[in-house]
Amino acid sequence: MTKEKLALRKKIKKKKPDFSRQNSVKKRLGKKWRKPKGIQSKLRLNLRGYNLNVSQGYRSPKEVRGLSPEGKIIRYVYNLGDLKSIKEEEIIVIAGTVGMKKKAELVKKAGEKGIALLNVKDIGSYLKQVEDIMKKRSEKKAKIEEKRKSKDKEIEKEKPKEKELTEDEKIEKEKKEKDKLLAKKDIK
Repeated sequence: MTKEKLALRKKIKKKKPDFSRQNSVKKRLGKKWRKPKGIQSKLRLNLRGYNLNVSQGYRSPKEVRGLSPEGKIIRYVYNLGDLKSIKEEEIIVIAGTVGMKKKAELVKKAGEKGIALLNVKDIGSYLKQVEDIMKKRSEKKAKIEEKRKSKDKEIEKEKPKEKELTEDEKIEKEKKEKDKLLAKKDIK
């Protein structure tokens, strides 16, 4: 039953045009569909020679609406907890907001469990690619850290070393500072 409906959906989608908004040929307007609302809009009136309007006739059959091309239910996964509740008749999509490290973990777990993924084609090559990226990042961080340490050492070498003062010199220095403060008070 569902295979027939999936075939019907595929047939309908082949005939479905790419709906674009009125005057989308103008640069400032995008191609994304917007319902025409103007009182004299030729597109709203469905006149010949204008783009086609969105209508129910292009819709998929209700039983297969929102299913994957294989006829499985699509589930979005954000973390490992979501992955635990996936059933056999479901297929997963890792959300775009998930970072690279967590996505790699999710892909690895899905591969171990044998769960199908829609937005990762080859699990092995993806994991290898992520590993290479992470290795490059760690090497780059190590280089930056080395540069920072070498700069710190150079700064320390350039600073003049303060020589140790004897007790007599310390007392004289304190007296001079007190005299300066007293002189400022006298001026006021």
